[in-house]
Amino acid sequence: MQAAPSINLPQAIPLWPNPPIPFASAEDGEFPNLTVYLPSADHRTGQTVLILPGGGYQGVCSDREGHRPAQFLNAHGIAAAVLEYRHAPQRHPVPLCDAQRALRVLKDWAGKNGLAQDQVGVMGHSAGGHLAGSLATQPEVPEGKVGDEADNFSSRPAFTILMYPVVSFTTDYAHLGSRKNLLGEPADPVLVEQLSIEKAVTEETAPTFIVHAQDDPGVKVSHSLGLFKALTEKGVKADLHIYASGGHGFGMASNHEWGPTLLRWLDRL
Repeated sequence: MQAAPSINLPQAIPLWPNPPIPFASAEDGEFPNLTVYLPSADHRTGQTVLILPGGGYQGVCSDREGHRPAQFLNAHGIAAAVLEYRHAPQRHPVPLCDAQRALRVLKDWAGKNGLAQDQVGVMGHSAGGHLAGSLATQPEVPEGKVGDEADNFSSRPAFTILMYPVVSFTTDYAHLGSRKNLLGEPADPVLVEQLSIEKAVTEETAPTFIVHAQDDPGVKVSHSLGLFKALTEKGVKADLHIYASGGHGFGMASNHEWGPTLLRWLDRL
């Protein structure tokens, strides 16, 4: 009788050394948390994906947009990690600081577990998609460097996966709820411009995979269309997949055809 493949249970790993945690606040509660899913040794592609759930920068939808996608990726040999990042009442740059630190920690963790340190990417959903886009385009938050081994790695992802992402803070379809929670009100106009992802794209932006539903009532499909246009203009390799229906926040529950399509895209990188 053939033995069943070994299964590695998810494990929490420290994001920040204690103390100090940059921008620490009594309102942080139990966040931030980083949970890793490592495929069995005989079933690994070598890639790792940092997953940033959505929640409008006022919460984190950890199950539907975090752990379920992590389990899906893990089942196909891809390591994954779910970051429950800090959010409102914490403002920018706190979520970005957490995300940049998580990517550096994962690169260090990947090397120690026989995974490719140059194949650590990011997946973000909704406002988590905005955070993933920020990770791919924004400069380092200086306070995020704490003097350990992880500091030696870049916080830029090797690839970016965006699920019905919030992209723009400046257009007529801007997601004002996410903008308010991240930047406060009134928002600093300089930050509004800087953190509109379509305006921050450069020729160095990582290859990007985008999924959106045409009938999304929460984050208009125009966000993904505008980002795809910006990526194309900068010569960045990008896949855009738009489905007629699905609404918002579907995660793994709907439009399952995006899952196999994503796996094929990751295999081509």
